[in-house]
Amino acid sequence: MNKEKINYKKTLTPEEFRVTQEGGTEAPNTGKYCGLFEGGTYLCICCGTPLFSSEEKYDSGSGWPDFTCAITENIIKYEDDLSSGNKQVEVKCNHCNAHLGHVFDDGPPPNFKRYWINSASLKFQAEW
Repeated sequence: MNKEKINYKKTLTPEEFRVTQEGGTEAPNTGKYCGLFEGGTYLCICCGTPLFSSEEKYDSGSGWPDFTCAITENIIKYEDDLSSGNKQVEVKCNHCNAHLGHVFDDGPPPNFKRYWINSASLKFQAEW
């Protein structure tokens, strides 16, 4: 295990580590941010990079926090994910490579994107 993962193992909960470092997925409707709709910014739990704005969050009924877009396009990186047997697009933090979730083309207009993100990969910073 590399030094960075060892440090994450010390600072993250076991669930946060499983999701962000091992590409896991939390169970639906269990994440702490599923029902949170107050103003603020969602940061990467690993490196603190701002990823998503509450202004882009919506309830798709998926059981996970959903966003229409990232704060900036280059803050997220995209990788093909075939682990489920179907081709999906995995999203990761472009700064630290933490697994965040997946993006789908079934979101609301105008871009029809649905960023399906694990609460365990996020830290919420409320607006002041």
